[in-house]
Amino acid sequence: MLVTHEKPATTQIAIVGGGSIGAAFAIVHARVGRTVRLFDPDPARRSVLRDEIAGSLTELAAFDLLETDADEVLSHLEIVDSPARALAGADLVHECAPEDLELKRRLVGELDAAAVRSAVIASASSAMTASEIAGSVAGRERCLVAHPGNPPFLLPVIEIVPAPFTSPRAVESASSILSAAGLSPVRLHKELKGFVFNRLQGAVLREAYCLVRDGVVDVDDVDRVVRDGLGLRWAVVGPFETIDLNTRGGIERHAELLGPAYAAMGAERGQHDPWTPELVASVAAQRRVLLPAKDRDARVRWRDRQLMRLLAARTSGS
Repeated sequence: MLVTHEKPATTQIAIVGGGSIGAAFAIVHARVGRTVRLFDPDPARRSVLRDEIAGSLTELAAFDLLETDADEVLSHLEIVDSPARALAGADLVHECAPEDLELKRRLVGELDAAAVRSAVIASASSAMTASEIAGSVAGRERCLVAHPGNPPFLLPVIEIVPAPFTSPRAVESASSILSAAGLSPVRLHKELKGFVFNRLQGAVLREAYCLVRDGVVDVDDVDRVVRDGLGLRWAVVGPFETIDLNTRGGIERHAELLGPAYAAMGAERGQHDPWTPELVASVAAQRRVLLPAKDRDARVRWRDRQLMRLLAARTSGS
C-alpha cells in the first residue's frame, strides 16, 4: 500500500501541458484527493488524457498502490479547454511544456499574468534553470523548477531548484505541497544545468557510450551490469551509502583504497575532479550524521534484507 501524507483537500493544482509528465502529475495530486485541472493546447490530446490516466490508475490499483479506487481518483481530475480554467484558484501550477526555452519563457510569462498571486509556478524542466526560463517574468519570485523522475507516480524524488530571485516562501510552499502528495523533494542549494538527477544519469550514460564506442562491451551488457548490479543495489542505497557500507572504515577508507583508481579512470576521459582530503572529510562527516559508525553492521544486514526482497519480487513478478 502506498503511504502518503496528510491530504490537504483544499489544495488546488493546475497542470499546463498534457504529455507524459503532466498526466503523471495529475495522478500524483488526484490520488491524495486534490482538485486537479489539466490543460493541453491540443484538442486531440485532451480527448485521450482521461482514458490514458485511467489506465495508469488501474495498473496502480492492481499493485495495491492506491489508497482508494481508480474512479475516486478520477473524480478529482478535470480536463479543461483553456489555461484560464486550469489556473482558477490554483495553489501550485505545474508547467509541463516541451523542453523548448522560448516556449517555456512565453508560457511561464502567461501563467504568471493569469495565476492568483499566491500561486507557485513550477516548471518541470529537465535541464533549463528557472533563471533562464523566468528571469524576465514580472512575478519571477514565485517561479522555480520542480523536476520529477519519470513517471512521478512511481519515482517519488523531485528536485526543487530555485533561482537566486525565487522567494523562500515559494520554495517552502512547493516543497510542502509536493511532500504532502507523497513525493520526496530534494532542495538544491544552487542552480545548475541538468540539476542532480540528470547529471548523475548523464555521467553514467557518457561512460556507457564510451564503453560501447571503444568495443569494451555491448549495449545489452551495459544494461545488465546496471540492472543486475548497480541499479539493483542503488534501489536500496545510494552511491555514497554504498561505498560507506562496502568498506570497513567507511568513506575515508574507501577514498584511500580506491580514490587513485577512480582518478585514473577519470583521467582517461579527460576529467580532473580530485577527491581532496577536505571533500572526503566533508562527505564522511555527513554520512556519520546519517549513520553512526556503531550502526554500520546493522545497516549492512538491513541492506541485504532489502535486496533479498527485491530479488524475491523479481522472481515472483510477471
